[in-house]
Amino acid sequence: MKLIGSDICKNCREAKWYLQEKGISYTWVDLTEDTEKMRYFLGLRDTSPVFDGVKAEGKIGIPCFVLSDGTLTLDLKTALIGEGFSPD
Repeated sequence: MKLIGSDICKNCREAKWYLQEKGISYTWVDLTEDTEKMRYFLGLRDTSPVFDGVKAEGKIGIPCFVLSDGTLTLDLKTALIGEGFSPD
């Protein structure tokens, strides 16, 4: 799975920590690292209804999880279940 976020985001740091503690492999995409990564995230954000609620609230929509089947979720528990892990 991919985890898209920023190291300045507390929830993103907590998601990274959790995945690392559980030994769950993921690819980290820091959207604030360069414009290409920001464009990638914005392309997802602008086209997926997963982000409708957070956009309506004026939020960014991170952490964002891209599952191996391409499914997007903003929820760590949903991401874990979707990848076949048991959340605790």
